[in-house]
Amino acid sequence: MNRFLQPRTQPLIIAHRGSSTHAPENTLAAFALAADQGADAIELDVTLTRDGQVVVIHDDTLDRTTNGHGRVDQLPYAEVAQVDAGAKFNPKFAGERMPLLSQVFETVGQRVLINVEIKSTTVRSTGLEARVIDLIRRHGLIERVLVSSFNPLALITIKRAEPRLACGLLYSPDEPIYLSRAWLAPLIPNLNARHPRANTVTADVVKQIHARGQKINVWTVLEPAEVKTLTAIGVDGLIGNDPVMMSDVLKKLPEH
Repeated sequence: MNRFLQPRTQPLIIAHRGSSTHAPENTLAAFALAADQGADAIELDVTLTRDGQVVVIHDDTLDRTTNGHGRVDQLPYAEVAQVDAGAKFNPKFAGERMPLLSQVFETVGQRVLINVEIKSTTVRSTGLEARVIDLIRRHGLIERVLVSSFNPLALITIKRAEPRLACGLLYSPDEPIYLSRAWLAPLIPNLNARHPRANTVTADVVKQIHARGQKINVWTVLEPAEVKTLTAIGVDGLIGNDPVMMSDVLKKLPEH
């Protein structure tokens, strides 16, 4: 069984873009630190460079998190690999690079579980899903990876190509109504999990999702009070920026 889906007495601590409170998001430094801090899993975002390399970055462009500029999908990997992805967060991380997904798998794939978010908004696949599946297979991580996306069509592609992979559908109230209400979720074969925004989740929502035989992992958990409330209503995973804070709160709560 995929380790994201195993029964647990407390929610998984899933470090959002790595330990992004303490290190630059979506970098090897943030992922290794999350593992060191005791996170159960990391969450990261992937997209393709112009020449088809699977790189880890949240935004469409380099501008917010690096010293580079331009759209990732319009740049070759050789150029993307040179940008500094650490100094904007803190000068002590200067020289940190934007990693390939393969580098993340090699660095922490056996230390933490990995939630790979497919950044996709198109009806037609760019080929990202196939490349992600290939990397997961090559690194022997089928049971340690969960693939998520706001795009249900991307998850349908994943499930059809590799039914063994666990998948989670992301959704949020600020998406178009057919996405915010997860209307297309029934079309995803054997959907394993739902990933709603944390402040939309109630005990009834948790019960409804569990009644479908699915897990519920919520984002983005930022405050101790959220950890307590969401744990009390039975969520399965907490996706948050600070694994230390989440761990400290959970240690003080009774296990269920």
